[in-house]
Amino acid sequence: MSDSKTARTEDPSRRRRSHHDDEELVHFRIVRFMMESGIKLRMTSVPMATAAIIYHRFFSVCRLQDFDPYLIGMTAISLASKVEEEHLKIRDVINVCYRTRHKDKPPLESQTELADLRQAMASCELLIMRVLGFNVTKELPHKYLLHYLKSLGDWMDASVWNRTPIRDTAWAMLRDLYHGKVCLQHKAQHIAVAVLYFSLLCYGIEVPLNNQAETEWWKVFSDDISEEQIKNIIEQIMDVYDLEKRL
Repeated sequence: MSDSKTARTEDPSRRRRSHHDDEELVHFRIVRFMMESGIKLRMTSVPMATAAIIYHRFFSVCRLQDFDPYLIGMTAISLASKVEEEHLKIRDVINVCYRTRHKDKPPLESQTELADLRQAMASCELLIMRVLGFNVTKELPHKYLLHYLKSLGDWMDASVWNRTPIRDTAWAMLRDLYHGKVCLQHKAQHIAVAVLYFSLLCYGIEVPLNNQAETEWWKVFSDDISEEQIKNIIEQIMDVYDLEKRL
């Protein structure tokens, strides 16, 4: 078959999937840049999660090709620090993000460039606020996961709980899932349950007496979630890890 014939018969849905996958890789890369910058800025986990959510929400409405994703990510960091009352100086955000993105370049010293970036971020922040309808807050899974881990730790045999890094794994998974849009697609409680379920699954740990109980342990934490929903969230988390392999 000729190349022209192949081109004419190529499945349009396949092209759309390829384009979507390419965009997901870009978003993964930008959020990784944001996380690295956030660590250097000594941001805690909640503002970093809020920054990622602001970024993903913006590009759920706007087209990637219409905006500089690095500028959106940098502005999301600054905006999240205000939302979560962990204020950062704009100059620090600019300098750290610049050095994170341009590791092979000297630090930003030009006052003109610094002023231009400051103005660009100010305009970008207003744009983000307008796009998101001036509502930049979203309930996060962190407080639920903290509570669920404490409760589950009380149920579990202490020796099993202490020698198995379930807590560290759950927190790591929660941090990693913000590289994708799974953080926008489910309730905070459901994400926390799914992360904990996945962590237990990874180490082959079962909750004591769960098979004999009238209510599954995850239903105790969130009575409106099903095991099918949990597995769907886990699949989406695994898709995020698959993106990392493709970078």
